Amino acid sequence: MKKLVILMALVAGFAVNSNAQVNISINIGSQPAWGPTGYDHVDYYYLPDANAYYDVGNRMFWWPDGSYWRSGPALPGMYHVDLYRVHKVVINNVRQPWLHNDRYYKQYHGYARRYDQVAIRDGRDRKYWQNPGHPNYGQWQRDNGRGRGNYDNGRGNGYGHGNGHGNGHGNGHGRGH
Repeated sequence: MKKLVILMALVAGFAVNSNAQVNISINIGSQPAWGPTGYDHVDYYYLPDANAYYDVGNRMFWWPDGSYWRSGPALPGMYHVDLYRVHKVVINNVRQPWLHNDRYYKQYHGYARRYDQVAIRDGRDRKYWQNPGHPNYGQWQRDNGRGRGNYDNGRGNGYGHGNGHGNGHGNGHGRGH
């Protein structure tokens, strides 16, 4: 009887652990083409060569300006960083990591001038093809029914003139003819 109780407890424990591991989001297609391969999900990159950050979800860079942090869609001209070559540190599950810059600088400044990562653009695994910056993105679109001439899939919900904009005879943004 004891063995049966122990066995049931172990099975229940494995079931709980396996459920906790299933909830993973993948954002390879949202990551910049210069991001490193090997990460299915990224919230932020820390760039040791620039002591700056990139917010993947908002597509914004964050860099220090005196005692303030500035943001923009590109790093200012004073940063001469080849994003495809420099080392990027992936940071997940932390909001606004630049507010903890002392910690990240201390831990990762030694990665500056390291050119040891393969960019998504140059990744050979097919999973990276879904990134718009990958040279095989067009093939990925065709393989997944997203290629040219297939925008509305015969349903009138592609990129034409539909009722979604007050004209046409479709539904949404499609041709709908």
